[in-house]
Amino acid sequence: MTTLTGLPQPADRCVKVWFGEHVIAEYTAEPEAAMRYQAAMTRRFASLCITIEPAVSDAARS
Repeated sequence: MTTLTGLPQPADRCVKVWFGEHVIAEYTAEPEAAMRYQAAMTRRFASLCITIEPAVSDAARS
């Protein structure tokens, strides 16, 4: 879930689908939704790496 400013909440998770070193899909949501997305992407793209990690806001990256 994101705030009204569009920034991720501290508990949010970011799921990434990797094709080699390239991220081909990225999804940020509350933990339960992120886990469902990770499971769906794992079934669909069984040979690709799927990661889930704490979401980081753009402001925190700077």
